[in-house]
Amino acid sequence: MSVKKEANGRRSVQVEVEVPGTPEQVWQAIATGPGVGAWFVPTEIDGRIGGAETTHFGGGMDSVATITEWDAPHRFVKEGSWGPNAPTVATEWIVEARGGGTCMVRVVHSLFAETDDWDDQLTGVESGWPSFFRILRLYLEHFAGQPSSQIQLLAMPAASGAWEKLAGALNLAGAAPGERRDAGDGAPPLSGIVESVNAAGNPHTLLRVDLPAPGAVFATACPAGEKAWVTVSFYLYGDTAAAVVARDQSAWTAWMTNLFPA
Repeated sequence: MSVKKEANGRRSVQVEVEVPGTPEQVWQAIATGPGVGAWFVPTEIDGRIGGAETTHFGGGMDSVATITEWDAPHRFVKEGSWGPNAPTVATEWIVEARGGGTCMVRVVHSLFAETDDWDDQLTGVESGWPSFFRILRLYLEHFAGQPSSQIQLLAMPAASGAWEKLAGALNLAGAAPGERRDAGDGAPPLSGIVESVNAAGNPHTLLRVDLPAPGAVFATACPAGEKAWVTVSFYLYGDTAAAVVARDQSAWTAWMTNLFPA
């Protein structure tokens, strides 16, 4: 992964993924609040030029951007900032129809800077999208357009052994795509088929689950210096999703707290 640098000072990264669905179905997933919340994080989008997109990352961390271009169901651009004294970042989303009932989704992040000071942030954002795009693909393949609800669990333990502890508690150690895995003893009910595994770098496992409800569960432990961002994200779909989240949220929160005490 690398930052593309142009003579006028523009720096950019881009990530793309091929997903099933029509342009209209894919647009619903990337350009509406309910759609984005079904595979990323809770989001509100006012779909018009001058409208706002507000993305909720949890813990009071919200990102607000202004939509500057809007051409449904093909392309939109939003502009925002990564913090005080940061340059304006433009994020462009593009949907291109392909043969066989699929579309290419492309996201491009760009900013203007005279130095390399923001290159790490660009490459960090770039490296994060592939994992979420796996969830997007799963959502569009199996659950497109269905109501969704989330449970987001987060802990920041010492990096050493964090993934091994999480994978052991969820019975994901040594998991391979296509296997059925049930959560280990002490965890609330969780059962599903392994969709993808990454054992190196930022280790993670993605499950397509039928318990506690139809959906996707993404577990990862990303090293951040001496600590690790340990997350377990539940994306549950269908008419019962909200009720299941209301029922199980506290049990899963307690499980995470017991596994990684503050």
